[in-house]
Amino acid sequence: MFTDKTLASMKNNHGLAFALLAYTGWGIMPIFWKQLAHIDSIEIVMHRVVWSCVLVTLLVVMSRQWLAFKVVFSQPKVLLKLFVASALVSINWGVFIWAVNTGHLVEASLGYFMNPLISVALGVMLFSEGLRRGQLFALSIAALGVIYLFISHGAFPWISFVLAITFSLYGAAKKSIKVPVTHGMAVETIFFFIPALIYLTYIEVLGQGQFFDGPTNFWMLILAGLFTLIPLLLFAAAAKKISMTALGMTQYIGPTLQLLCGVVLYGEPFGTEKMIAFGFIWLALGVYSVDQIRYRRLRAITPT
Repeated sequence: MFTDKTLASMKNNHGLAFALLAYTGWGIMPIFWKQLAHIDSIEIVMHRVVWSCVLVTLLVVMSRQWLAFKVVFSQPKVLLKLFVASALVSINWGVFIWAVNTGHLVEASLGYFMNPLISVALGVMLFSEGLRRGQLFALSIAALGVIYLFISHGAFPWISFVLAITFSLYGAAKKSIKVPVTHGMAVETIFFFIPALIYLTYIEVLGQGQFFDGPTNFWMLILAGLFTLIPLLLFAAAAKKISMTALGMTQYIGPTLQLLCGVVLYGEPFGTEKMIAFGFIWLALGVYSVDQIRYRRLRAITPT
């Protein structure tokens, strides 16, 4: 038989794996969005909504969860939370795609570097999650790096701010919703499915849409739904299994990969001041990792 501690450890390990996969996917996603740079950002977001909804609904039906799924619609409080989550992630999608396709990927990555700090703050305020001294020290170092990035940027980075706030609140909303991951995602996308479909139909009628402008656009926009859905499902599963603190700290993987894409692949500027700031952030990750290892070892040897 598994002890409660063993089961909790297995749950945390699965949650951490889901988080790592989600953030890695988001980290390399700019490479995909760059292939759609010739398409208006709003049209891309609307296609993300439509095809994500179609795919996740098919997943619910194929897994024979339809009857259980319908129960969600009889829970007004849950529906309200899912609507808020859907609105937050839609704003996040739109700003991020616009940033990637207009040469602001480094600034977008800064937003996701800020996000863990906000996630941890929300964990403390909303879910009464405590902080060990090692965690607090790591977060303080990361905060110094983020503050330095703000100062060196020379102007208020609104892209970073919007991305950080919307996604941190989205993570908090997902953690508070007690429904299966696929059910939550299906409802989230359903909320904006009809408006998105109307918009896409409208621009196609006007001849401004690009969905039918060749097989490349057609299939890439459908794949946008799939590539949207997979990391979000992984993230939602992770948010239910690990603390906001752990979720926030592992998120540094995503913006690090985004930063590398922006600098190495697309030639965006990355001066000495950003190297210094990112050094702070990686030092914080090291401190946090050591603290986590020590904490797990202590729990492993503590009698139940």
